[in-house]
Amino acid sequence: MTKTVIAVVNQKGGVGKTTTCINVASQLAQDKKTVLLLDFDPQGNSTSGLGLQKENIETSYDLLKGMPLSNIVQETHVAKLYVLPANSNLAGAEVELVGVNQREFVLKKAIESADYDYIIIDCPPSLGLLTVNALTAANSVLIPVQAEYYALEGLSQLLNTVQAIRGTTNPGLELLGIVLTMYDKRNSLSDQVHLEIENYFGDKLFNTLIPRNVRLAEAPSYGRTIFEHDKWSKGARAYKALAKELSKRVES
Repeated sequence: MTKTVIAVVNQKGGVGKTTTCINVASQLAQDKKTVLLLDFDPQGNSTSGLGLQKENIETSYDLLKGMPLSNIVQETHVAKLYVLPANSNLAGAEVELVGVNQREFVLKKAIESADYDYIIIDCPPSLGLLTVNALTAANSVLIPVQAEYYALEGLSQLLNTVQAIRGTTNPGLELLGIVLTMYDKRNSLSDQVHLEIENYFGDKLFNTLIPRNVRLAEAPSYGRTIFEHDKWSKGARAYKALAKELSKRVES
């Protein structure tokens, strides 16, 4: 079994979830860890964000239908970083899983034999059966939260879902931490949100703040990580620091 399975989840879209998945996974791979980025979002942004084609390929949908993991995983241009791609076919799995016996455990069983140091699951922006499967398969949860006015809206619902998963399908699930994204130090609102989350979550909030950064926004359109697109940017430095902080938490 893999050492660490991290579900990256927030039911709100546009919070930097996929950007966090791609760049944390890439940095961990650069730190000589073997990493599988499991795209579990029908939008397939982790797949295209690493320059891979989404159509006419085997995907995480096929994994849920019983195809072996090894038949689906693709190499990337980053050494030691692999992707299990996704596309819009995955949206149908939400309905199809409803009638499956032990439907919450399908993903967990499918990745049981996977041999990676890290599996990072890019979850869909919802709290449906796909996300429940991801949380059941994971041993920890990473929650990106945007430094905006409505940042905490819906977060209690997500935490309630995590707690419900702990009480049913995955008692060992832990909150690895909250990471604040799209932070703008020139904006007093970002500071207010930072303080509010820090007061609520304490040391569960990562010290690293992910800035609002044009280079971060550009990188996916080129199919590149931020380290390939502009390794000297504020975004690259922040994700390098976040990956190192995350590693320390996992290994402590």
